[in-house]
This record gives sequence, structure tokens and C-alpha cells, in this order.
Amino acid sequence: MSQAEGLLIKGIGGFYYVQVGDTVYECKAKGIHRKNRITPLAGDAVTISFNPSGYCSLDEIHERKNFLNRPPVANVDKLFILASTREPMPSTFVIDKFTAIAQDKGIDCAVVFTKTDLAAADELVEIYQKSGFDVFALSTQNDNGLEELKAAMNGKICVLCGNSGVGKSTLLNRLCPELRLETGEISEKLGRGRHTTRQVELFRVGDGYIADTPGFAAIELDGEERIVKENLPFAFREFLPYLGRCRFTSCTHVADKGCLICQAVEEGRIMPSRHESYVALYNEAKNIKDWELKTK
Repeated sequence: MSQAEGLLIKGIGGFYYVQVGDTVYECKAKGIHRKNRITPLAGDAVTISFNPSGYCSLDEIHERKNFLNRPPVANVDKLFILASTREPMPSTFVIDKFTAIAQDKGIDCAVVFTKTDLAAADELVEIYQKSGFDVFALSTQNDNGLEELKAAMNGKICVLCGNSGVGKSTLLNRLCPELRLETGEISEKLGRGRHTTRQVELFRVGDGYIADTPGFAAIELDGEERIVKENLPFAFREFLPYLGRCRFTSCTHVADKGCLICQAVEEGRIMPSRHESYVALYNEAKNIKDWELKTK
């Protein structure tokens, strides 16, 4: 029986699809993974084996450098957070929640603003560029910025996250036209897209992969994505130069006397909306009970 190493690109209905070179193999996972309570995830580096009848088994899941619980994807190199300038309206709090998750897990991330033909993204771009992120602004009317986005994704496993209706499938089709993914128009009544991706799947784009994921609502600050209040300041990258330098070691960076982060906000060195998101997340995190953390 021969073996090969590959990349798990999708799992559905108990079957797992593994890319080895230019070929995708359908596999069943060995029972040992269930016994060890390890669920194979898109993005996993795996070892599979073949038998003469053509049956393939997923034998080994290699060590992960990181993973997200919801959406379930492993070994992420870069998280691209999509938000539209209109239809639906952007939420800086939602964007900041996901940049915090990525930072906490050691995953690099970038912010992509879509539909700039409907409304300018200049103010939003300034917020995230000043906060230290790669930022892209794309129009549905032309390909400006598309090549720069492709270059940022090249050779990486990238997660593409966005609320329904922000144009994830449209962008994937532009990045990789042969996919011809289904897209849907915005429902004016519901304020969200009619089409929602149901499972994580990796798509080959150039020398890398892009994971199409469920909408923003599928990623929450609970379970594996919860950030405890002690770690939260480190999840805002622009806070890092000031941490440990406040007047009091117990500083929460919310509205404490002698807080250098609050001072940086007042002086325009940290964007106010980012600090507002931090305060909101801190107020959520401080109410987490110790027993709830045992889910991690």
C-alpha cells in the first residue's frame, strides 16, 4: 500500500478531499482520529494511503501551526476580512473583532473593502492602514487593486471572510474565473445575501489557496475564538508599543488614569474607532466566567 502527503481542501458528508500534486483524492478518515477527538479540517497537511481497489484513507493529520474553530480551517497564513462600503453597510466593530481573533492566534490579516463604486472607502482605508494592516479597496466596475490583492495571496493558504452580500463569491470569481461560483443579489428586506457558503473549501489560485467560508456570523468570540481579557490588549497590534509602560501595572486601557494607550487615542496615534472596539470587547471578556474558559 502506497502513501502520499497532500493538502485537505474540503470535507463533506464524512468524505475528505485531498490535493496531491494536480490530483484530488476522495478519502475516508481512519477511526483513530475520532478516537483522539481530532476532526480533519480544510488546510490540514495530511498523509493518505491507497490500496489496489482505489480506496483511499486519511491516515495522519500533521501538526497544525494554527486553526480557527468557526469557520473550521487550519494552517491559515493570512485572513482577508471583506467589508462592503454599502449594501450592507460596514461595521468597524465586526472588522475589529476578526482582526483581534487573527492577532490572538498569530495569523496575519488584511482588510478588503468592496463596492467602492457605491461609496468611497477612503476613511475606512485610513483607519486600518494607520492601525498597521494591509488594506485593499476594490470596485465592481474595474480591476484596480486586483493584481495587488493576488500578489498578497500568492503562495499562502488564505481565508476569505465576509458577511453575506459583501461580494465574496464575486471576488473569488474575479480571482479565479474558472470557479464560476454561484452569487446572489442582496435582499432589500433582509439586508443580506440570499446565497451563503455552507462549508469551508480551499480553491487553488496561482501558487496558493483561498478558503471560502460562511458569513461573519459563523465566527464568534466564543469557544476556540474567545479572547480572555488579559490577552485582549495584545490582540490590537497598534497597542503593542505602549503595553507595559502605563502608570499602573493593572491598567485595563479602557479609561484608566495614566494610560498611554488612551493618551495615544487622544493624540490621534491610535484610531478612536479601534479603541472603541477594544473597550466593547473588553467589557464582553471581563464577564466571562472561569468555567466557560474550560471549553478552550
